[in-house]
Amino acid sequence: MKDVKSQASKVAAPGKPGRLNTEIQSRIGHQLRAMYDDVVRQGVPDRFAELIKKLDAPGPTGDPAKKNDGRD
Repeated sequence: MKDVKSQASKVAAPGKPGRLNTEIQSRIGHQLRAMYDDVVRQGVPDRFAELIKKLDAPGPTGDPAKKNDGRD
């Protein structure tokens, strides 16, 4: 990642400060994918899946969009 930072400062497009060329953008994209692929492969923890099921369950009126949130 240090390599990308050092190159990014050197390879800005002429006349457009702060812009990264397509090669640098591509390298950053590949590195981000490599970092986050592991996170994606882990899946959703069971406790989160259970919470999502509860949120998707119909409320007392049978309409999932009108759940009782306890503020009535």
